[in-house]
Amino acid sequence: MRVRALALRIIQQFIRDKRTLALIFLAPLLIMTLLNFVFNGQAIKPDIGAVSLPQQLTERLENADADVTMFTDKEQAEKALANGELDAVISIDNGKPSIRLEGSDPTISKAVMLLLQKSIQAETAAVQPSISYLHGKDDMSSFDSFGPVLIGFFSFFFVFMLAGVAFLRERTTGTLERLLATPIRRQEIVAGYLLGFGVFTLLQAALIAWYSIGVLGLYMTGSIWLVLLVNLLLTLTALTLGTLLSTFASSEFQIIQFIPIVIVPQVFFSGLFNLESMDPWLQKLSYIMPLFYGADAMRGIMIRGESFGDIQLDIYVLIGFSAAFALLNILALKKQRSI
Repeated sequence: MRVRALALRIIQQFIRDKRTLALIFLAPLLIMTLLNFVFNGQAIKPDIGAVSLPQQLTERLENADADVTMFTDKEQAEKALANGELDAVISIDNGKPSIRLEGSDPTISKAVMLLLQKSIQAETAAVQPSISYLHGKDDMSSFDSFGPVLIGFFSFFFVFMLAGVAFLRERTTGTLERLLATPIRRQEIVAGYLLGFGVFTLLQAALIAWYSIGVLGLYMTGSIWLVLLVNLLLTLTALTLGTLLSTFASSEFQIIQFIPIVIVPQVFFSGLFNLESMDPWLQKLSYIMPLFYGADAMRGIMIRGESFGDIQLDIYVLIGFSAAFALLNILALKKQRSI
C-alpha cells in the first residue's frame, strides 16, 4: 500500500510537470528527427573548378557526380577556391594534371581526391598529378578540422550551464529578491552579473584555447588573439542566454531540461556535420544558431588563417545575440519587480 501511494505521488508529480513530460517524450523525437534530416539528406556533390580541361575528362568528372564549373582563367578559379565556392581546382600544366584542394575539411578533401584520381587515371594512367592545398595539409586529421568547433561548443555549453544554475540560485536563495528591494536598476543588475560571471568565462575561454592549441597541438594558422575574441563572444552569448532561460526555471533540473531544446540542435548546425547534406530549408535554421557563427569564425581563423575583416560578420552577429539576450534579461526582471 505504501509503495503504491509513493508511486502514485511520483506519477502525479510528473503529470503536473509539463516541462518534464516534454523532455521525456518530445525531446527524443526532436533529436531523432534532426538526425534523420542530417544523415538522410541530399547527397554531397564536390564542387570542382576545371581550367581548360579536355572535354572527355570533364565528362568523366560530371559522370562521377561532381559539380564541374568551367574556367578559362586559372586565376579566376583560384579566386573562387579561396572564396569557398569550390572544393578543388584541376588544370593541365605542361601536360601534367595539377590538383589544388581547398583543404579545410579533410573528409571532403579525401572524397574529392578519390573522385579526381579515378577520373584522371582513366584519362592519363601513366601520369601522376601534382597536388597542393590552399588550406591545411595532406596529413591533416579530422580532429584538426573539428577541433575549432569543439572549442567553441565546450565553451558555450559549460558557460550556459554555469550561468543558468548560478543565476537560478541567486533567485532561489533570495539574493536577487533582496537586490530588487534596493534602488538598483534592472540593467545594472544584469550588467553586474554579466561582468562578474564574465571574468570566469574569459579565463575559461583562454584556458580551453591555450590547451587545445598549445598542448594538444591543434592545427592553427591564424591569430590566437582572434581565437580568444571569438571564444569570448561565444561564452558571452552563452552567459546571457543561460541567465535569460534561468528566469523560466525553478530548479537545476529544469535548467538541464533546456539542453535538448537549446544546446543539442546547435550541435547539428555548428559544423560538426556537413550542412550541405541537409535539405536547403533545414540549412536556413543555422542562421538563428549562435554556435554556427562562432564555429564558422573559429574554423576560419584556425584552419584558413582568416583576419578580422574575413570574420567580422560572425563577430557582429554574436555581439547582436549577446545584446538581444541581455535586453531580454532586463525585461524578464520585470516579473520580479516593476521599476
